[in-house]
Amino acid sequence: MATVLSVSGSPSVNSRTARLVRHLDLRLTAEGHEVLPLDVRTIPAEALLGADFRHPAIVEATELFARADGVVIGTPVYKAAYSGLLKALLDLLPQYALEGKTVLPLATGGTTAHVLAIDYALRPVLSSMGAAHIVQGWFTLDKDITVGDDGTLTVAPGSAEALAQVVDQFSVALGSRTTLLAAAG
Repeated sequence: MATVLSVSGSPSVNSRTARLVRHLDLRLTAEGHEVLPLDVRTIPAEALLGADFRHPAIVEATELFARADGVVIGTPVYKAAYSGLLKALLDLLPQYALEGKTVLPLATGGTTAHVLAIDYALRPVLSSMGAAHIVQGWFTLDKDITVGDDGTLTVAPGSAEALAQVVDQFSVALGSRTTLLAAAG
């Protein structure tokens, strides 16, 4: 199937966003995709904030984007926008790093007032980076994500169903895209 780069743009080690993205990675893997996880918080701050394009971590991240057929972008929403950490990484990638790729935008936040951040803040950036197809994204309220003492993640039933649907649509779009590319190549 396809190679998927799964990006968490959360700065927190105990992030619900990161845990949710990794949870969805399991679904994509079960659907036959190779999933490459990238937690932006693991990239050294001096490389991100100093715009060090030659730093090995930035070079590696750029290579991961180039290798992927599809990209999942997960971010917490702060003040109606995606995370500054994610912004710092996207700014260091080549202008058309998403060219020809299928992208699934996901966001988490504390209030439904931030639900439009995907469409009004994140989607335009992803589009400007050349994404071939940005599938319907999904916003999940923080209160719908529970992390147990053992680290297991539980998503409230309504949100879990909606997330499963958008991930499955992403998977289908990836399958269609890789089939078209194979036929053309």
